[in-house]
Amino acid sequence: MKMQLHPIDYAIIVLYILLLFLIGLIRRKRYFKGEDFILSGRRLTLPLFVMTLVSTWYGGILGIGEFTYLHGLSNWFVMGFPYYIFALIYALFIAGRVRDNNAATIPELIRERYGKTASLLSGFFVFLLTSPAAYLLISGLIVSLITGIPVYLAALLIFIVVAVYLYRKGFESVVQSDMLQFMIMFAGFIILALFLLNRYPPGEFLNTRVLPEKHLSLGGGMSLSYIVSWFFIALWTIVDPGFHQRCAAARSAKTARNGILVSIVFWMFFDFLTVTTGLYARALLPDIQALYAYPLLASQVLPVGLLGLFMTGLLATVMSTLDSHIFISAQTIGYDVLYYLRKGDIRKNIRLGYLLSGILAMLLIVLLPSVISIWYVVGTLVIPSLLIPVLSALYKKPVHPPMIRILMIGAFLISASWFLAGKIFGGYPLQIEPLYPGLLFSIGVYLLGRIQKTRSR
Repeated sequence: MKMQLHPIDYAIIVLYILLLFLIGLIRRKRYFKGEDFILSGRRLTLPLFVMTLVSTWYGGILGIGEFTYLHGLSNWFVMGFPYYIFALIYALFIAGRVRDNNAATIPELIRERYGKTASLLSGFFVFLLTSPAAYLLISGLIVSLITGIPVYLAALLIFIVVAVYLYRKGFESVVQSDMLQFMIMFAGFIILALFLLNRYPPGEFLNTRVLPEKHLSLGGGMSLSYIVSWFFIALWTIVDPGFHQRCAAARSAKTARNGILVSIVFWMFFDFLTVTTGLYARALLPDIQALYAYPLLASQVLPVGLLGLFMTGLLATVMSTLDSHIFISAQTIGYDVLYYLRKGDIRKNIRLGYLLSGILAMLLIVLLPSVISIWYVVGTLVIPSLLIPVLSALYKKPVHPPMIRILMIGAFLISASWFLAGKIFGGYPLQIEPLYPGLLFSIGVYLLGRIQKTRSR
């Protein structure tokens, strides 16, 4: 599939790519090394914090469009509401602790409490959690739709673009590019929503006469257990390395806390835009491929120039998350593994991590060519292994290191085995989603470890 765009629309998209290169390559008097390369000197102000966090946390835009097209309002209930709750919890109870802790990364935090082996295990899990695969796939699909080139080739080219503009300044480039991408993504969806609301009154088009009844219900026709599992996957927020990195890079604990609270408001507004436009796509274009709901809708209603701006906004929504995931994934390899094991130049180690991150991402795209599948599988397997260790380290309620290693390995293996059993036998054992047994094992081992540690005193 290939969209037909006007040369003006293509020019807007090319200008956006050139600006990204400029952001990454422009020289600064300041020399970026060590922690500066990872945390940009720990000096993020509130506006910068909000723009980088909001744009980074909303990368799966084609998947959001697909989910809304197929299930309606439940997109907000499943993909929005639980994340607000856990982001609020993070702001009130975790953000300040992260900022006041010296650990730059989650594996470094784990190393302080539980030692080398647990740190390396957490590095493996963080590397999986931050794989840019889903966002590389989405950006590849968008570029393929615009240009007609194969999806995998488009994904590879996008990866090269991002690696180039991250190369010189690391996290500083992520923050600077997110400022641009924050403005473009909101501008694109605001323009599309205003055109739709003006031309097609919602009272006439967003009702059960036009839309399936399930599209206007919170459940969206999905099973309760499936919905609940997505609520638990929203625990991802608590162990998300992007949240940790931005809170660690904030100017103060107050900046980190208030930044997340402000970000929740922006996420709610952006969710309103994406859900509304997704419902219009289902109402106006009932027989299209759901994955392309947003771009196909925009091509129907937006004039030349504004269509190019919207497509740029669509790409910016993904790229703002993609660059962060590529950097954190590479950072995990370069800083939390290679630098810890052999020292050397942090920047060079992280740049090697870009290559390894890209290889894993391309492999995942081939094995799981579905954005929602990648989110679901990675979240299901990794969250049970990281949640308790991270919280226990932040709240200084550790257990003996051998117990935390058992917890991390066991939770991962149990969830993975449960997941594989479901694929082999056509259904999960006892009809229970694989995240739950892994999480229960994790909690059980931790409680046993706390009892053991208390008795040892």
